[in-house]
Amino acid sequence: MIVLIAATAFVGTHFILSHPLRAPLVARLGEKGFLGVYSLVAAVTLIWMIVAYRAAPVTPLLWPVGDGLWVIATLIMLVASILLLGSLVGNPAMPNPDGPIMVPAEAKGVFAITRHPMMWAFAMWGLAHILVYPVAANIIVSAAIILLALVGAALQDRKKKVLTPAAWQHWESRTSYWPFAAILAGRARFGRFGMHALAGGLVVWLAATWAHMPLAGWPAGIWRWLG
Repeated sequence: MIVLIAATAFVGTHFILSHPLRAPLVARLGEKGFLGVYSLVAAVTLIWMIVAYRAAPVTPLLWPVGDGLWVIATLIMLVASILLLGSLVGNPAMPNPDGPIMVPAEAKGVFAITRHPMMWAFAMWGLAHILVYPVAANIIVSAAIILLALVGAALQDRKKKVLTPAAWQHWESRTSYWPFAAILAGRARFGRFGMHALAGGLVVWLAATWAHMPLAGWPAGIWRWLG
């Protein structure tokens, strides 16, 4: 199936470029040059996966999808939107070609929940879409996003620990890979979310779920009931 091949290329090139090929490419191209190549390959393989997905035949649903699953998926997407918007400010895991990572003084907001809020947002996006649209092509694409996000986050931890051992290990000691693990262990405290996370996440959640109507032809999120 072309969707599976494209999804494998999308995930595989991310891992290959991020790890075994990163050092030699950075040595040859520089950090900014490497990020340019990485972004180009990521964009090309993502477009290929999207085109293959749109061309794939629609297979029967693997399980019935009713309002219960839609409520669960809608709530998952709200949390994912908050994690995503919160991750855009003060995230030491974001690439920084101009210098070392900048570790926040303390873990708060989405970073108290997990040190990889962006990656978990992508994984939750994949889970929500599998729940409400369990057809073969969608499961493949969503599973690829989940795999890339969660395995990528774990590999990122390992890489950061080698590149910046003191700063990253200090950050790891106050945060957790798994959501809420640091809070349950007493290493972080729930709360202190910025408005960029809460208000921004709410706006993105409303806009993204509304966009399913013109883009996909069917309503998602609260628009499923309000429409």
